[in-house]
Amino acid sequence: MSSLARSVRTLFLLALSIVLSGALLAGLLLPWVGGPALVAQQSTSLLGDPPLELTEDPPPGNTTMLAANGEVITSFYQENRAPVASEQIAEVMKQAMVAIEDARFYEHAGLDVQGTLRAVVTNLAAGGVQEGGSTLTQQLVKQILLQTADTPEERVAAVEQTLGRKLREARLALALEETYSKDELLTRYLNIVYYGQNAYGVQPASRAFFGVDASGLSLTQAALLAGLVQSPSEDDPFTDPEGATIRRNQVLTRMATQGYITPEARDAAIAAPLGLAPGPAPRRGCVEASVGPYVCDFVQRYLIQTLSLTQEQLEHGGYTIQTTLDPELQRSGDAAVLNTLPVEDERAATFSAVEPGTGHLLALSVNRIFGYDLSDERQESFNLNVAASRGSGSTYKVFVAAAALARGFSTQYTLNAPSPYTSRVYREAGAPYRVENAGRYRASLDLTTALYQSSNTYFVALEDALGSVEEPVRMAEAMGLFQFDQTGLAQQIIDDNRGSFTLGPDATSPLALASAYSTLAAGGMQCDVTPVTAVLDQHGDPLTDSGGAPLVKDDRCTPEAIPAGVANTLNQMLRKDVEPGNPGQTAPAAYVRGHQIAGKTGTAQGNVSVAFVGYTPEITASAMVFNPKRNQNVGGFGGGKGAAIWHDAMAPILEARGSGEFPPADPVVVNGNTRPVPGCETVSQCRSVLGAAGFQTSVVRVDSDQADGDLVGTSPPRGSRAVPGQLVSILVSNGANYTEPTPVPVPTPGPLPPPTPPVDPPASPGVPDLPGVPDLPPGGPRPPGLPDWVPWPPT
Repeated sequence: MSSLARSVRTLFLLALSIVLSGALLAGLLLPWVGGPALVAQQSTSLLGDPPLELTEDPPPGNTTMLAANGEVITSFYQENRAPVASEQIAEVMKQAMVAIEDARFYEHAGLDVQGTLRAVVTNLAAGGVQEGGSTLTQQLVKQILLQTADTPEERVAAVEQTLGRKLREARLALALEETYSKDELLTRYLNIVYYGQNAYGVQPASRAFFGVDASGLSLTQAALLAGLVQSPSEDDPFTDPEGATIRRNQVLTRMATQGYITPEARDAAIAAPLGLAPGPAPRRGCVEASVGPYVCDFVQRYLIQTLSLTQEQLEHGGYTIQTTLDPELQRSGDAAVLNTLPVEDERAATFSAVEPGTGHLLALSVNRIFGYDLSDERQESFNLNVAASRGSGSTYKVFVAAAALARGFSTQYTLNAPSPYTSRVYREAGAPYRVENAGRYRASLDLTTALYQSSNTYFVALEDALGSVEEPVRMAEAMGLFQFDQTGLAQQIIDDNRGSFTLGPDATSPLALASAYSTLAAGGMQCDVTPVTAVLDQHGDPLTDSGGAPLVKDDRCTPEAIPAGVANTLNQMLRKDVEPGNPGQTAPAAYVRGHQIAGKTGTAQGNVSVAFVGYTPEITASAMVFNPKRNQNVGGFGGGKGAAIWHDAMAPILEARGSGEFPPADPVVVNGNTRPVPGCETVSQCRSVLGAAGFQTSVVRVDSDQADGDLVGTSPPRGSRAVPGQLVSILVSNGANYTEPTPVPVPTPGPLPPPTPPVDPPASPGVPDLPGVPDLPPGGPRPPGLPDWVPWPPT
């Protein structure tokens, strides 16, 4: 093409652009040149209030999850955003952006016709885009419409290259200028525009490229960021440092031309290196949580499943989520489980803690890394602290004890339950349920001793005395044991009347177990596990539901879920399992000197899991060890690994914070509605005196070392206490262990002794002849010197 033709073409395009610009200006000015009537008719649609999406806040920042002490756990976002106030942005950053994007920003009212014409001429002369024609306010409109678009059609409409879109954009820009100050508009623009590296806004960009806050940007750093806005990917300094340097220097030159910096400052900045020092992006999701990733997972599911938020809302809402996580306890729990089992061990060691009286979730520790990489056996996304996996053994005896106390059985309620023990009530596989103890126990035990020594036979016998398993199961339900169960397990156990309930064979959630015991620590108040105390919107106000009420309600607690007297009495009974001075206790390893600690151990059948639940008035925690994928003898008992985890996790916390004291046992509960069991000597007498005392009786033949038919005693024994109407067994020996006594030997007769020689009769009727004693006449006073052994007077 000849130079003449090119000139003609350029002039034509220039003229066309001027015409189009004039048309655009005419369209914008039409309301004013068309007369007052036309203004009145169209001002609302053309230059009235801006659309709601423009007057509302721009896209909010990342959703942030906080621990109870304010520590940041993690964030949820797709686009990294962190809006900051104007005073938190370096002045040089504002100057750089104005210099390169809109030199007449402080002069125009949202639409810069002069700047538009200049950009058209410049771009035509260069044969490409060298200068933008839109003002910063127009660009802000475009970015808001684009970034708040809900549908693909809206996103296309926000960027389509049509005269209609340009006209709408210009009108909205004029309206924004009427609503906000220049500094407000510039701040909003700096907070919304994309800089690359998934950084939306100047604060994330400052961290992503230089590891500093927006308030601390230098001249060279601000110039680089301002230059990125036009083309973040093409001018990316990490992939094209040369191109980024050229673009940065263009910004510096503009700043010098417009008087923001001196030529000397420009030259020094141009000579400086890019100086990239990228900081890490904000933690994203529970995989990157700084502490308590399994608590984070529980919180995320709670927000979605219980509070009905969506994942999209979490990632785009800019919420502040205030959790109940206790970072110190969480880190102590993490160390405790790893001190017991390494992360590579296929056995899982868990520590789950809640706060009595509120249900606040304090910690969830496990010897796993939270993650989704199936090739890494150390990673686990399944929350083993929450899911019901294995049974927790004798920890369930507490529920049976609570039911018995609530029925009126005393803490000294005594039963004779030798090992093995065959139930009178429960059956298994068509036969009476039979149970043995793991270890040696006295056959006759009271409730308190049987609880802290953990006698299996006693507690099945106690279930016998209760008559069915329903009361213990309902007690566990009232305490919160089944709050995560969706299978109807409680009713199934009742329907099956499983005598094994007291031995805890059913899959148990470690967290639910801790929650159930916290009901005791709280004096009978049951609280569902709650991980969140507040969800705030981007303004810091409580997020509300469709009815305008705060989304997060008060703690979900039920006062007197079980009688306070029962809870307080059990606390005192369970202290004997941990604190010194109680022979046969199972959890001395959990004791922390100087603190009141109550607890109970448990070991599942075959040792496939071991457990310990311990608590102070302030913290309740369960510790469990099990293999979640297969049955495996994990080694030891609940008083071993379980108690050790609890101790190691809690000792630093108790030593740093101290702990309170439990209320005393309730005397009414301690004594129950029991009365003494009277003594008796024969079977018929036993029937009589026991019946008169209000007890039922039955004769039970038992193995004994007494003769067949002899009375052995009663169960409960003489002097113990029993409930009126309770069955007292009269124990009669069956002679099984009786041994006939060895006969006493008869002496063998020896030779007869020689005959005794006759004794001469006395000489007189007075004192008989005695050696060394003179004859004395009868009668008269006792002679002096007469030996004491001589009777006087003589007979």
